[in-house]
Amino acid sequence: MTTTTTTRVVRLSVGKGARPWGPDVLGAALASTVVVVVVLWARGSSLQDLTGWWTGVTSIGRLAGLVSSDLLLVQVLLMARVPWIERAYGQDRLARWHRLAGFTSFNLMLAHIALTTPGYAGSARTPVLRQAWMLATTYPGMLLATAGTAALVMVVATSILAARRRLRYESWHLLHLYAYLGAGLALPHQLWTGADFTAAPAARLYWWSAYGLCAGAVVVFRLGLPAWRTVRHRITVAAVVPEAPGVHSVYLRGRDLHRLGVRAGQFFQWRFLTGTCWSRAHPYSLSAAPRRDTLRITVKSLGDGSRDIAALRPGTRVLIEGPYGRLTADRHTARPVTMIASGIGITPLRALLEDLPYAPGDAVLLYRARSDADLVFRDELNRLAAVRGVRVVYLLGPRGRDGSWLPAGWDDDTTALRHLVPDIARQDVFVCGPAGWTQAALRAAKRARVPGDHIHLERFTW
Repeated sequence: MTTTTTTRVVRLSVGKGARPWGPDVLGAALASTVVVVVVLWARGSSLQDLTGWWTGVTSIGRLAGLVSSDLLLVQVLLMARVPWIERAYGQDRLARWHRLAGFTSFNLMLAHIALTTPGYAGSARTPVLRQAWMLATTYPGMLLATAGTAALVMVVATSILAARRRLRYESWHLLHLYAYLGAGLALPHQLWTGADFTAAPAARLYWWSAYGLCAGAVVVFRLGLPAWRTVRHRITVAAVVPEAPGVHSVYLRGRDLHRLGVRAGQFFQWRFLTGTCWSRAHPYSLSAAPRRDTLRITVKSLGDGSRDIAALRPGTRVLIEGPYGRLTADRHTARPVTMIASGIGITPLRALLEDLPYAPGDAVLLYRARSDADLVFRDELNRLAAVRGVRVVYLLGPRGRDGSWLPAGWDDDTTALRHLVPDIARQDVFVCGPAGWTQAALRAAKRARVPGDHIHLERFTW
């Protein structure tokens, strides 16, 4: 049996939001760096080396290593939080590219090791294991490169989905930072012994520029900009308020928050300077439209860091990184809007319902929760229904069949969506919730003939 509660009221005017640009200019630019690397490799003696068996194996191994290094830098740049890149493409797409570049880079790194070691051994007529030992212990920078490889192996191993499910977010995030160490330790090996680097001025210019660009992006946008914003806005905890079992809202005050450039629907990485909260950043969305001197986030206790949120004291200072995310009013067109949320995924959609320009009756919220007690912001949502004409539908009950976004009691996801929102195909659809649930809601929306460019996602996952 599925429980629903529906609230409707009056109409307002609707405005048209600007749509962000999103051509794959960045993707083409990053792919072109691989072409540059191949061209630089081919300009030397690399093609001539292909005429011999062992020299050819070594040369192909060098190419694999060069492309691996290039993709490693691409990874770093994609996650450097460069504001205009993040706004144009969004974290979802950048994270997918980051993951693809990362695993490709890792596989090429293994190919580099597997090809160059026997290549050198064959040319020197030395046993492979002895050659591997000589490379690691006598070649300049190779011990550092070996340590960097070990760091990258650990990062990749913990990035595999099965491993990530077994790790706390805090542990995974800390281990993932070793990717920077791996990239840094690989650099001396490339500088000191890489024939494709040391022999050609053009190659040196390219690689120094690439390393400098990525290092600069990390320093400026991952360290400098967050530090400047933290000092400038002086954000502190004002109050912590329980919302539902295991769910708390944190009210934050600061200086000139209207100059922070944050929009409803966006998120920050937060570090609360107390206990263990300061050591690791956590991504939390705003759960209300930002005010001139007030922000609000709402957190569910899912791990050590989020459980500590309930014990925060007023006056606790906060370090911030952000704002990030594209799930804002800019994604909205003149169409009516449907928002589909599950669990704590309600937080950015609650803020958007306050911020979006829509007419009364032109906004629908479908809110999935296990029980009435698990609903967050029920009073606020009812007020939005009364003041702004949002139609709110609560979908309550235990988990339904596998792969469904609905609670038990519904037969077909797409038919149910069309029943709940008959004109769903002509609406903008915003979705936020856990990854598997989000994919199920996305499938239902697409099968209900909602155009892909009118479906806007914020995946609640790490």
